[in-house]
Amino acid sequence: MSTKNEAEDRADQIIHTMRRLATRTVLFHQAAAQSLGLFPTDLKSADLLNELGPLTAGELSEKTGLSSGAVTALIDRLEKAGYVKREKDPKDKRRVIIVPLTAGKSQVKELFLSLSVSTKQLTNEYKREDLDLIIQFINEAADIMDQELQFLKSKS
Repeated sequence: MSTKNEAEDRADQIIHTMRRLATRTVLFHQAAAQSLGLFPTDLKSADLLNELGPLTAGELSEKTGLSSGAVTALIDRLEKAGYVKREKDPKDKRRVIIVPLTAGKSQVKELFLSLSVSTKQLTNEYKREDLDLIIQFINEAADIMDQELQFLKSKS
């Protein structure tokens, strides 16, 4: 049975490791965006649209924390690069939604292929039960990050 200090040390190690991974992730995404001729915020916004589906500019602004003017410029860049298109909202023709395009997804997928292959190779070193636990932990950590993001936004 571990002591309180051992448990705290392990938690600190996990936090340090997650920060290390987060930093590397940001740097990787910055380099990936640059190689595609985009800004990192553009690439992550395209990711959000691919994850969540079509959004209005206002919804994208809310999700990213960017001003409406910045989101308009971001959408213009993504549309010009072939990652999204503007469409009339089928539910409300007065609104415009931003729709992710398949062509943009394939460009990003190709760029991330090596990372995906390496990550899949890494998973081969773990048992299924361990991977299930890792998946659970990462999902719960992502939920905590969402909560903390909302907390930060509420303070500003």
